[in-house]
Amino acid sequence: MSRRAFLNRIAASGGYGAAYSAMMTMGLLPTAARAGPLALSPQTGRGKSVVILGAGIAGLVAAYEMERAGFRVTVLEARDRLGGRNWTVRNGSRIEMNGEADQTVSFSEGVYMNAGPARIPSHHEGLLGYCRKLGVPLEVEVNSSRSAYIYSETGNGGKPIQMRQGVNDTRGYISELLAKAVNKGALDQDLSVDEKARLVPFLRGYGDLSEDFKFKGTERSGFAKIPGAASQFGERRAPVPFGDLLAHPQLGSTLFEDSLYMQATMFQPVGGMDRIPAGFERAIVSPVIRNAEVTQIRQREGAVKVVWRDRTSGVSQALDADYAVVTVPLVVLAKIDTNFAQPVKAAIAAVPYDYSNKIGFESPRFWEKQQIYGGISFVGGETSLVWYPSADLHSERGMLLACYGSGPRARGFSERPLAEQVAIARGVVGRLHPGHEGDLSKPVVVNWNKVPFSLGPWPSFGGRGGQEGHIDDPNYRLLNEPHGRVYFSGAHLSQMPGWQEGAVFSAHRTIGLIASRVAQTVAVEPPRRAALAAS
Repeated sequence: MSRRAFLNRIAASGGYGAAYSAMMTMGLLPTAARAGPLALSPQTGRGKSVVILGAGIAGLVAAYEMERAGFRVTVLEARDRLGGRNWTVRNGSRIEMNGEADQTVSFSEGVYMNAGPARIPSHHEGLLGYCRKLGVPLEVEVNSSRSAYIYSETGNGGKPIQMRQGVNDTRGYISELLAKAVNKGALDQDLSVDEKARLVPFLRGYGDLSEDFKFKGTERSGFAKIPGAASQFGERRAPVPFGDLLAHPQLGSTLFEDSLYMQATMFQPVGGMDRIPAGFERAIVSPVIRNAEVTQIRQREGAVKVVWRDRTSGVSQALDADYAVVTVPLVVLAKIDTNFAQPVKAAIAAVPYDYSNKIGFESPRFWEKQQIYGGISFVGGETSLVWYPSADLHSERGMLLACYGSGPRARGFSERPLAEQVAIARGVVGRLHPGHEGDLSKPVVVNWNKVPFSLGPWPSFGGRGGQEGHIDDPNYRLLNEPHGRVYFSGAHLSQMPGWQEGAVFSAHRTIGLIASRVAQTVAVEPPRRAALAAS
């Protein structure tokens, strides 16, 4: 059979999506990422079954798309909720962590904390597309506020610096230095006469320099005296000395919003990030079984057998399927009894997971009286930052995130008693906003390395944390390939392991691989059946 005829049969039986995946597999198309909707025929999976392990975003996307492609779908989720890392806690939520007493959230009505993801970049079109499709209302998430602060006990004499001043004073000083270098001819080997003529006036405007190209402060950094009526003229702040800025441990945080993943516009679901899994739950008609802890995976010729235990009754059950999509975090999967090939088992067991902590408090919105509406103050240390809510602005109370730290420091912090973690986070808020530490109440602590069925926020391939966009580890490559009838999927097997968009991309790729495989089987079966009938 010619390649063209083969692809035509795949397209006829599996639709555009299967043909696309087959062409990708055969190297006939470039491998650029795409976030567009899948276009599988409803007949693609007819007569085929799939069991999906894990009801995080990857598992929910797979279930949603595969049932619409005609597969018989069953989802097994070990938790009593859907969403995986997409987890919003509110009044009455129970926080279960290994080695810790359970916490019961007692926030006021309408107050919530996104324990996992809390923002969606505007270029994450895959996830945003599902929000539109599932009817999940979105609002703008204010990810950066120039009224927030950079703070360190050792920087600027222990006084917070408003983000607008940190950004604009630094820009002014650097512009002055560069203008001096250009005017002294220090860059004559690098700039043409025309380029110099254009660069110098740009620097004057960019840094808000004086006529003699000196930085003497700027109103961009804020007012020392606010302009008012009649002759009440404004007066700009005195600039922070350049040496003090350069010595500040948190100066690099002024670049936070320049990261592509953090640039405006950012979004959040109205009412909490868990509105997204709730939208999937409304749309999925296939069985989604909660409290189903997978204890065994057995692959045999023609099928995958999965044994799971009902966590409420303790009763074990088993089911067979043609294919399995495994979205379970690798650190959890390593503890499940499987008959995977030894190299696959070794790869799963070899991937360490990172550490990440969040601590939230309910509080009167004192920060809004300081003109902080959303955004982040960067404080470094074990707690890393203070993140202000941008939902329900001007309401009476809100959730202040007083810690969101990841990496090695987060590991040590998570080893402290919970009460000590709370006290440290409270103390940082008090130093940043003196007198307001007493406003903080109803603390909630989430150490992701202790959360059952997660045991960490994301993998650390090669020991390098999130590594967005540049993961190329041997274990990563191996686990992105199917193992017989088992397909591994999830944000942890994408180039965006810390983002929900990574889960969408990984699920789409997995669905395409299975659809292509099914279509190829269908494409070659008719002639074989005809030959058998003739014999």
